[in-house]
Amino acid sequence: MQADLLLRIKEEVVKQIDTGFLEVCNYSERVANIVPVEKKNRKVRVCIDYRDLNRTSPKDNFSLPHTDVLVDNTVRHTQFSFMDGFSGYKQIQMVEEDKVMPFGLKNAGATYQRAMITLFHDMIHKEIEIYVDDMIAKSKEGKDHLVNLKRLFDRLKKYKL
Repeated sequence: MQADLLLRIKEEVVKQIDTGFLEVCNYSERVANIVPVEKKNRKVRVCIDYRDLNRTSPKDNFSLPHTDVLVDNTVRHTQFSFMDGFSGYKQIQMVEEDKVMPFGLKNAGATYQRAMITLFHDMIHKEIEIYVDDMIAKSKEGKDHLVNLKRLFDRLKKYKL
C-alpha cells in the first residue's frame, strides 16, 4: 500500500477515535479487515469487511419501505427537501462498549429503518418519507414547508440525529 494512502487511512482512523466512533482494543474476539475507499476529494472512507461476522449473525427481517410507495406518497405535494443522514448508522445508540453501529453489518439497515419509523411514526406519510438514512420533507402548499421542516429538525435535534 502506498505511504500516502496509509497516512490518509491513519488520519481517518484517528478522526473516528477522536469523535468516539472507534476505540483501541487490545484483544478482540473478532477481527475484520479494513477496506480503504478513496473519495473524489482524495480523502479515504475506511470501510470494514464484516462478511465473516455477518455469516454468523441471525437475519433481522424488518422490511424496508417499497420505493414505489414512497413515490406515490409524494405525488400531491409541491414542495420537497431531500436530506441524507450524516453518518446515519453511527448515530444509532448501542451498548456503551460497542460505541456505534457501523455500516456493513448485516442488520444495520433494518435496525436504522426501525429506529427512524419509531422516532417519526406520526410524521411519516404526512410530512416526511424515510428510506433508511434518506429523508424527504414534503408539503402540499409552500406556506407549510418551513413549518414541516422545523418540526422535522426539532425531532432530529431532540434525538441527537
